[in-house]
Amino acid sequence: MKKGEPLEAFESLSHIQDVYKPSKEVVENSYVKDYDSLYEFSIKENQKFWDDVAKDLEWYRHYDKVLYSEPPFYKWFTGGKINIVHNALDRHVNSSRKNKLAIIWEGEDGTGRSYTYLSLHKEVNRMANILKSFGIKKGDTVTIYLPNIPEIAVSMLACAKIGAIHSVVYAGFSATALKDRIMDAGSRLLITSDGGYRGGKIVELKKIADEALSGTPFVKTVIMVRRTGHDVPFDESRDFYYDELMNRPGIASTFKTEEMDSEDPLFILYTSGTTGKPKGILHVHGGYAVGIYITSKYVFNINDNDTYWCAADPGWITGHSYIIYGPLINGATTVMVEGSPYYPTCDRWWKIIEKHAVNIFYTSPTAIRGIMRFGEELPNKHDLSSLKILGSVGEPINPEVWRWYYKHIGKERCPIMDTWWQTESGMFLITPVPSMPLKPGSCGKPFPGIDADIFDEEGNPAPPEKGGYLVIKNPWPSMMRTIYKDEKRYIETYFSKYKNAYLAGDTAKKDKDGYFYVMGRIDDVIKVSGYRLGTAEIESALITHEAVAESAVIGKPHKLKGNSIKAFVVLKPGFEKSESLLENIRENVGHTLGPIAKPDEIEFVDSLPKTRSGKIMRRVLKAREMGLSEGDLSTIEED
Repeated sequence: MKKGEPLEAFESLSHIQDVYKPSKEVVENSYVKDYDSLYEFSIKENQKFWDDVAKDLEWYRHYDKVLYSEPPFYKWFTGGKINIVHNALDRHVNSSRKNKLAIIWEGEDGTGRSYTYLSLHKEVNRMANILKSFGIKKGDTVTIYLPNIPEIAVSMLACAKIGAIHSVVYAGFSATALKDRIMDAGSRLLITSDGGYRGGKIVELKKIADEALSGTPFVKTVIMVRRTGHDVPFDESRDFYYDELMNRPGIASTFKTEEMDSEDPLFILYTSGTTGKPKGILHVHGGYAVGIYITSKYVFNINDNDTYWCAADPGWITGHSYIIYGPLINGATTVMVEGSPYYPTCDRWWKIIEKHAVNIFYTSPTAIRGIMRFGEELPNKHDLSSLKILGSVGEPINPEVWRWYYKHIGKERCPIMDTWWQTESGMFLITPVPSMPLKPGSCGKPFPGIDADIFDEEGNPAPPEKGGYLVIKNPWPSMMRTIYKDEKRYIETYFSKYKNAYLAGDTAKKDKDGYFYVMGRIDDVIKVSGYRLGTAEIESALITHEAVAESAVIGKPHKLKGNSIKAFVVLKPGFEKSESLLENIRENVGHTLGPIAKPDEIEFVDSLPKTRSGKIMRRVLKAREMGLSEGDLSTIEED
């Protein structure tokens, strides 16, 4: 969007009239039974609200002050002493939960493992002792480059336990991307594996790591997990086998957890921008623990006897917050699954839900769209009756996908928690709670304690149904503290447009009932003949057609209209590309959203470029279309 340009209304989702009300049983079992009252209190008495939440956790020393404001550098629970691992592990071992399952892991090759809170605690303690033996101490940075296996959780928790900062890099990033992140973080030690499984193939992580470490001055030690057992390069002077270290005589299964200041760094997680180097998002022990604890509890309604599965990867913020730290702080059983949802069979996910009687299932719209291609017959073959709550993350969920998910996976009884948040936020910011009526395509309302709004270009609140910039008007405990080594970029990116308001970088609108609809990133908006059209809305209209499995939309410069719309469409199996089908899809969009939204061009493609977390990279499609540089491709998923 150009500075000073007015924000007109988006094409509305007002054609969506269905509202899904929770059952009496769902409301009765919800932690938040009266959202409106709780939300009103949480905004009026914001610090009291967060203080009450923080008291649920265990502190070595209680904090002196809930919030210390020095915008935009906010500090929470100052003077408090805490360690997130004490709350995620130590305190459970000293309770009735010690023999409860903490992690259930499913490997793509059919292997599996499980850990009780007690056995996980001992494993983490041994790893903490190993890190200490290599000279890693409080404040040092450790890079973790592992697949979705239990050792990634053990490594993260062990780093936090000793006060080291972990920097997890998704297992699939290129050597260049890994090297850039190691260099920026200044990591002294790397934890990786010989490989991992994805779609029946081995991802050569150790070879990639070795290439990344060439010319890297900081890393002196590499710890390698033997996951696949195939031969890989091994440097005797630098490399160590994880299992041999863990089984060394004298490696104790006890370790005194480091007492950390509330504002001490916990982890760095890198997120790519459209240009420039990746941003190292810095999170801290105290506020982050408070935020993910309460969002996990209130949004997923986690109870002691629940089995919870977030089908993301620990290499992303979703995995940090809602596979590992959030569920473990709540004392839940968390499921971790390596590999593809389609291998060895396309119903793998439904088999896992049935096998482990999963109660809460959290995944992305991209994954659901992919699975939808195979029809409802596959989930219908399995007993999914254990499910109580469904979740969605990563991008706006198309209403048609929402309805399919609700009907065929949730069997019209499981509310869908469509969560909006970011790497930078650490926790959910806008989301339903189970007791709230749901609208397909909407991510609900702000989480208690979060004052969200839509601003126009001048910083005025936008009226209902008018699109604008999504902002958060108050600080929250789990917000990023800065961009690592780049405070100037932190201020310019998030706090330069509006005074004392966090600019999320997304465009959105609210309806008359206060429900939020995220339209996409600021650059994912197309202005056509004076109208602003969200790419997410056009893509939602495209996939209402029976032949369309996935879609992506970009804007192209147009002499008359300002921009024209081009759509890239992946067809479902059984449909053949043809001019008549192309025109039929165009007309369907016109019927759904109106003539202004009809794509000027539609190109049938076999796949769409996506990040490894499943987000469609529209900027890559646009760059290719315009013959421009594709920018930072370190997060792209390769075929």
